[in-house]
Amino acid sequence: MAKLTVNGQPADFEVDGETPLLWVLRDELGLMGTKYSCGIGLCGACTVHVDGQAIRSCVVPVGSLTEAQKIITIEGLSPDGSHPLQQAWAELDVPQCGYCQPGMIMAAAAMLNENPSPTDADIDSTLTNICRCGTFNRVRSGIHLATRLNKGGRP
Repeated sequence: MAKLTVNGQPADFEVDGETPLLWVLRDELGLMGTKYSCGIGLCGACTVHVDGQAIRSCVVPVGSLTEAQKIITIEGLSPDGSHPLQQAWAELDVPQCGYCQPGMIMAAAAMLNENPSPTDADIDSTLTNICRCGTFNRVRSGIHLATRLNKGGRP
């Protein structure tokens, strides 16, 4: 039996300790926003926060985590879509296919917690998530808009 705190709620489940966190989130907890893509931690579609840090959940064994750690998924970032990144993504129509975007938003949110006013160079060096549709310019624009929205300003 394993116990985690996911999106502020306790979660109990039985899985092997080597099971990647991604599969616990999706298969055991029904949180489908965290996506599977590469399975080797390169693409970032599975990005979630553990204690505020962006991690690739497909390569983190659930047995390496504790109940005291706070895991946040895209569903827990803002259940009503009011997070400035979610607002900016919608306003600018950032995604094309959208598959990678939950991970992209989670990586961007962790970055903004550390650097609330990133430059394009900061964004490019920090966000290593892959978007096959190539929406990187719109992602950058969305992050900049989110910083303005977070400060109460409008574009």
